[in-house]
Amino acid sequence: MEAEAVRPEAEAARRITPPVHATGPAGPWHEVREGLARRGNASVFTTWGEWLPAALADPVLRPLLGRDWPRYRQTADPVLRYRFVASRLAVKYTAAAALGTSPAQLDLAYKVGGRPYLRGFDQIDLSLTHTDDLIAVGISRTGRIGIDTEPVDRRLSFELLQDQVCTPAERDTLAALPEAEQTAGMLRLWTLKEAYTKALGQGLRLDFSSFGFATGSSGDTGLLAPDGTPAAHGEWAFGTYPVLGRYLVSIACHDTGLDTSRDTAAATMLDEGFMATVSGLIGAEDRAEDRTGSRAGNWTGSLAGDWTGSRVGSWAENPVPEP
Repeated sequence: MEAEAVRPEAEAARRITPPVHATGPAGPWHEVREGLARRGNASVFTTWGEWLPAALADPVLRPLLGRDWPRYRQTADPVLRYRFVASRLAVKYTAAAALGTSPAQLDLAYKVGGRPYLRGFDQIDLSLTHTDDLIAVGISRTGRIGIDTEPVDRRLSFELLQDQVCTPAERDTLAALPEAEQTAGMLRLWTLKEAYTKALGQGLRLDFSSFGFATGSSGDTGLLAPDGTPAAHGEWAFGTYPVLGRYLVSIACHDTGLDTSRDTAAATMLDEGFMATVSGLIGAEDRAEDRTGSRAGNWTGSLAGDWTGSRVGSWAENPVPEP
């Protein structure tokens, strides 16, 4: 009996590590490390509430936040401040698990537009997304990665958005579907297109109707031209995953074709001089704060306010504006 042929898009989708549910600082982080080692990428989803104990009680919160500490302290709204710290901790713990190091040893910075990156790790790419109470983080060592999430009950109107979001081939296919399948297909397309444009560093600046995907509500897909023909040759992999029973997470991964080191330990990938410099700066700042006594204030009270508030919807990759 002949083996069934594997479609190229299905083969590409297998290169994506399915998202892992991290329930806070405890992980499980071994799955992230294994995913990065085996497939070159990993992703994590988590919720704000799962990081609340760490945000309120972790005695080393300042070194964990690093250069984000002043921004965190200057954010007056307790809801925004909590969500900011939770998302940054999720990014740092995810990257630390993948790289086999301590979260406090990583220096998180931002490109123009707010995309996070790790100083000293040029071969590592990061992506961050938020919606409602969900945080999702993607990390890759083989090329660019983009991640996006939406609530599964979010309704995107095909009638109103088809010209802005869909290619001609996508419009034709979705127009023939029953309304429920049409809505599910639109939501899946939206998250895939967001993930792809985030991986490119373009976000909503790229015309969503200039590239396409298969329009089913589930299954594997490849990058398509506006007429529905393949637009890539296996260098991109895409996947959409339901998580927590109420969200969709879509991931776009690019493979440069250059097999980077499978040893992703920070000691291997990061220049030792850079690591020593970062550690020295963090230690010096900690000692300076201890001398001035600026840590003495009780900052946990305002953070623990009503963080369950009504701020919902999909946030950009850098949701809190610079003060």
